[in-house]
Amino acid sequence: MKITKKVTNWLETHASSPTYGGWVLTGVALCYLGAAINTMAGWLYVISGVCLALLGVSVFLAPRSLKNLVVKRSPIPPVSVGDELSIEIEIYNPTPKPVTLLQVADILPFILGKPIKNPIDTIEAKNSYRWQYYHPTQRRGLYRWDKVELATGAPWGLFWCRRQRESKAIAIVYPTVLPLTTCPLVDEIGQDDSQRNDPRGKPLQLATTGLVRSLRPYRIGDPTRLIHWRTSARYGELRVRELEIITGGQEIIIALDSAAQWQEEQFEQAVTAAASLYFYAQKQQLQVQLWTAATGLVKGDITVLETLAATNPLEEANLLPENYPLIWLTQNPLTLSELPLGSRWVLWENIASPIKQVVINRDYTGIILQSEQELQLQLQKPLSSF
Repeated sequence: MKITKKVTNWLETHASSPTYGGWVLTGVALCYLGAAINTMAGWLYVISGVCLALLGVSVFLAPRSLKNLVVKRSPIPPVSVGDELSIEIEIYNPTPKPVTLLQVADILPFILGKPIKNPIDTIEAKNSYRWQYYHPTQRRGLYRWDKVELATGAPWGLFWCRRQRESKAIAIVYPTVLPLTTCPLVDEIGQDDSQRNDPRGKPLQLATTGLVRSLRPYRIGDPTRLIHWRTSARYGELRVRELEIITGGQEIIIALDSAAQWQEEQFEQAVTAAASLYFYAQKQQLQVQLWTAATGLVKGDITVLETLAATNPLEEANLLPENYPLIWLTQNPLTLSELPLGSRWVLWENIASPIKQVVINRDYTGIILQSEQELQLQLQKPLSSF
């Protein structure tokens, strides 16, 4: 059975293979030919000859109709997880004759799904056919494929042949960005100002926060990280810090431990968390960058989303920035003691080896996440420490 399938596949892609109708007509032609030899009846020879002629013409016409077709593909717009990819393929017929009984198949990577097929009745002479379809996405990623397959049984469906055309495609599926309303990981980073000094020995806050100039009453829309809680408690109403911007200050870096080995589900959660924290920090008007083991530091909305779409565990590691506070996303608690001062962490508990008590020389705070609980709620909960 396997040998027959391999032979049929080879014939379809290199020449043409008989269909069920072709095999039936071949059997009829041989029967008439045998009867003609036995009876010497001329009309039996004619019927047999006509059947064989139809088969012979079909063998050459089927692949010939595909020979000159040109396939072009339009760029695929990026989408987020859960949205549909919009894929458009154009098939141009440069010959002076129409092409009929055509089938086109887009050979997707197996992780996206099975090949998508579409029948085409006719492509007129010197004309083109546009085929657009939508394909659902279930996980983020950078997907590449380069094959479109054309098949036909023209003109009478007696033989079937397939030919592949090069048509490169790149589809980018961005990770989900959770709409965080608050996030202590970002809001409270940089509060240890006394521990982080500039070269002149003066304490700095983040570049977009600066030094406190004055305090004023809270107004709707003010970031919660700017609330001065001690003064608010003394006056009985919320007071907010007005800040002077310090140029050349420090930035927040969202760092994903993509050089380590992860459980698949937890790594996908970590990518979602990295994207959500990055855009939350931007919403809070902080200077923020993303770090992964493969790319190092990157910034910019599109660049960050593309980096997170393409990242995978066990990447070759770049050096972590040493002088910037990090929000470190990892599954390995042993890495927490190596972080720069003022950093925060998000730790996923490894089900196979539960988190053990780790002795850390400095005070690091963060969040221990549980895979079975909702990620958005966990990113908004108060910080903890070992």
